[in-house]
Amino acid sequence: MKMKKIKVGMMLMTALGFANILFAQSIDEGKKFMYYERYKSAKDVFQKIVTAEPANEEAIYWLGQSMIAPDDRTDKDVADAKTLYQSKLSANPNGPLLMAGIGHIELIEGKKQDARNHFEAAVSLSQGKNIAVLNAIGFANGNPDQKNGDAAYAIDKLKQATQVKKFNDPDVYANLGDAYRKFADGGNAQLSYEAALGIKPDYARAKFRIGRIYQTQGTGQEEIYMRYYNETIAMDPKYAPVYNNLFNYYYNTNVTRAAEYLDKWLANSDDDPKACFYRASVKYAQGLFNDAIKKADECIAADGANAYPNLFGLKAYSYTKLNDSANAKLFFDEYFKRQAPDKIGGGDYSTFASILLKFPGNEQQAGLMVDKAVMLDSIETNKVAYLKSMAQVYESQKKFAEAADWYSKILTIKKNVGKTDLYYAGYNYFRGAKYDSSIQVFNQYVNKFPEDVFGYYMIGKANAGIDSTGELGLAVPSYQKVMEIGEKAPDVTKVKDQLLGTYKFFIEYYYNVKKDQATALQYADKALALDPADAQLIANRDFISKNNPNTPPKKPATPKPPVKPKTPSKK
Repeated sequence: MKMKKIKVGMMLMTALGFANILFAQSIDEGKKFMYYERYKSAKDVFQKIVTAEPANEEAIYWLGQSMIAPDDRTDKDVADAKTLYQSKLSANPNGPLLMAGIGHIELIEGKKQDARNHFEAAVSLSQGKNIAVLNAIGFANGNPDQKNGDAAYAIDKLKQATQVKKFNDPDVYANLGDAYRKFADGGNAQLSYEAALGIKPDYARAKFRIGRIYQTQGTGQEEIYMRYYNETIAMDPKYAPVYNNLFNYYYNTNVTRAAEYLDKWLANSDDDPKACFYRASVKYAQGLFNDAIKKADECIAADGANAYPNLFGLKAYSYTKLNDSANAKLFFDEYFKRQAPDKIGGGDYSTFASILLKFPGNEQQAGLMVDKAVMLDSIETNKVAYLKSMAQVYESQKKFAEAADWYSKILTIKKNVGKTDLYYAGYNYFRGAKYDSSIQVFNQYVNKFPEDVFGYYMIGKANAGIDSTGELGLAVPSYQKVMEIGEKAPDVTKVKDQLLGTYKFFIEYYYNVKKDQATALQYADKALALDPADAQLIANRDFISKNNPNTPPKKPATPKPPVKPKTPSKK
């Protein structure tokens, strides 16, 4: 009997050990789905584990993460994940992974201090040596999609994870790369992704993210990031995120290629009701805006109350392209009501702003929309485009001062401000008669480009606008600087307009204000040397040469008294 009991015990232990191995394999399977961004499949795997093993902390953590994945997250998903973490923390109040999970939820909710308290408690409970806990905290804070996260804190915790004994997790290095990207440190981001590849050479996520570094740097990097994307596909043809990125990349430039990558993306992703939206969006990319609206309506009818919010955005954009501003506004309003705030992009806010400006009285709301667009976007060229679109709307309405205000915001966004940027801001202030503001901008111009006459010339014109009679001589120093630089120019024809404007100012200034006929004539001669056919200059010079401003006008001759008529004789 004793031997039999021992045998049964051994069989039970073997069975339990086998079950644990199965669960471990299932967790790895779920994490692999997360890696491929197949969140629905991941959720199904983790839910089965938690149902069978309610106290499995790792499975609970990952189940919550599958609910709040950026691409699929809704307010309900966040609420469900919060309920999950809170209920499991009640049963296991010292679970560090659960604390990291609830901290992640609090970041999403904007409760930064509460989140930090839970993160620090998780580190303390795990004695700072649990790689999974440190990685969870680093991911929550360093993910570029998480606006409330602290990238520096993420970097600190993820680097701490790499120092734990027997560390060998490429996911930690990939999250560290993401945190460095969020911290705007592309160099260290790339080094981190390469470290992930050093651990696992076929880790496609890291290869793809290196490409993203170069893509977000703007124009001129296409050859580099496309090489990384092609290497990602060769490394792992099932890695769907790279196809998603390429679909979006070609969406506005090569609809045929975009459609090809859409097919590959959907083929390597979970079945998704959003696929209907993507098919409709290809119609939009082809310029078939009425067809896009029709397809979107079919998708909305099929999904009913749970229709994908982006379908309403697609209709709004389609109506915008059809110049139907009323319907565009209607569906942008609907899109903004239905879409989660963190899913609304900078381009959405900017485009809606341009629609709002077509309806008087919406100027303030439109401005707030563009400011949101700029705040949300991390790419400088996009930020500049949003601000410029707002400025151009005001410029087209001849509201030059308002246009200048928006052009001026570009000066605070661009790392390397150019002549054109300064010109649009300063010149529109000038056209809007905001001369002091124009001078401020063109002072920046001359400080950055001291050998260019244009900045001095515009300061002179703005000062002439302030001192309209010329009595104060405010414009004189700047116009003198124009002559000092312009007359020495290797090719005077390139500064001809500015020199002519300057000479014309001094003709009037010396004749009308200084009463100096000789000097006024000198400037008239200089101007005519540049433009001998200018009829107005010829007439002005002729007038000045004949009329000395210091000579008082002649008094009119005293008229002779009229001859008194003779009195007719009386006959």
